[in-house]
Amino acid sequence: MDASPKLKILIVGSGGREHALLQKCRQSPLVDSVVAAPGNGGIAAEAICHPVPADDVPALVGLAQSEGIDLVVVGPEVPLSLGLVDALEAVGILAYGPRRDGAQLEASKVFCKDFFARHQIPTAEYASFTEVPPALAYLKDHPAPIVVKASGLAAGKGVIMAETQAEAEAAVRDMLEGGAFGSSGAEIVIEETLYGEEASIHAIVSGEDFVCLPPSQDHKRAGEGDTGRNTGGMGAYTPTSKIDASLQARIENDVIQPTLAGLKSDGIDFRGTLYAGIMLTEKGPKVLEYNVRFGDPETQVLLPMLADDLVPLLLASAKGDALPSSVRFHEGAAMVVVLAAGGYPGSYPKGDPIEFPAHLAAGTAIVHAGTERDNDGTITTNGGRVLGISAQAPSLREAAQNAYALCDQVNFKGKYLRRDIGHRELNR
Repeated sequence: MDASPKLKILIVGSGGREHALLQKCRQSPLVDSVVAAPGNGGIAAEAICHPVPADDVPALVGLAQSEGIDLVVVGPEVPLSLGLVDALEAVGILAYGPRRDGAQLEASKVFCKDFFARHQIPTAEYASFTEVPPALAYLKDHPAPIVVKASGLAAGKGVIMAETQAEAEAAVRDMLEGGAFGSSGAEIVIEETLYGEEASIHAIVSGEDFVCLPPSQDHKRAGEGDTGRNTGGMGAYTPTSKIDASLQARIENDVIQPTLAGLKSDGIDFRGTLYAGIMLTEKGPKVLEYNVRFGDPETQVLLPMLADDLVPLLLASAKGDALPSSVRFHEGAAMVVVLAAGGYPGSYPKGDPIEFPAHLAAGTAIVHAGTERDNDGTITTNGGRVLGISAQAPSLREAAQNAYALCDQVNFKGKYLRRDIGHRELNR
């Protein structure tokens, strides 16, 4: 393999996930260079960033062609749902991620739930609606607590956990009549509330072949104790002791394998990341939803724990080739804590300068998400989730101590963070 020319990789996206992907790809001996579009302040300090939006498919294809890119790694879900992989393949460029048909698993919750029903994938009981009266009638027969979801993409925020009937009815009206999530909420899913702990299972997939990364757990709610509004994720850790080897095998056997077989039988050649949000209920694991890309912030803990080279896995998936039967992971644990802008997930300021420590302790890292790099090199805030502060250590408790110590050394106006990431695992 060493004799072959080295790869030029393009990372599409601008978040913490993409910064983590860029750093991991740059470590590979197979890689000559990695560039990004559009990138962020931290990525710009390490690689060339091209100012092409992640949702501009024709411009991204043109960029990949003009830059002589060998492999495009698509970070976020929106370009996948718009058919970026299809467009790249049409001009002979390899891309990691599902084509548009496979991306529907995330882009349409109705498509996903109907897929679960068709292929007997364990999930919550549900119904879908495009009009208010039948949705309200369904709520009368299925009283709160209940979950109301916008069917389309809503950056992790289109899920309302309604504790009361009034909240559920308001969520239905907000989405279907009030346009709360625009076209993403023009169709909704109402589903039963599942109880238990959540876990994230990430699989790198090539057709019916797959390899799983360690189980992780993220924290979606803005407030400590998992309270407050849903966000894109306030922190994550890996591994979680809730999923031992036998439960992992059960999830692979009952969820991942039948999903990939179902996709194949539906005529979908799925390649890329399959990320299952799993609820560990008393009746066994049930799938809350699928994402078709790496999770953010889970990627910031999963990739540092991967002891093997990531790039051969991405390449094999993009080509539809066989994946290795297993991959190696480092011992210990990893945690990432998100530093958010005050007001997130609502409105928040941008453009505030960020102060960083001069040195980082061993095993810690700062991954950039919503940041921008000014001409003079100053890094400023440019998003709701600003930075991911991560640490790897022999134990989760040590990783948490090291991550929070670094959190206290990074400052910007209105900095907000949760101080209880990993609390369930640490309290076991």
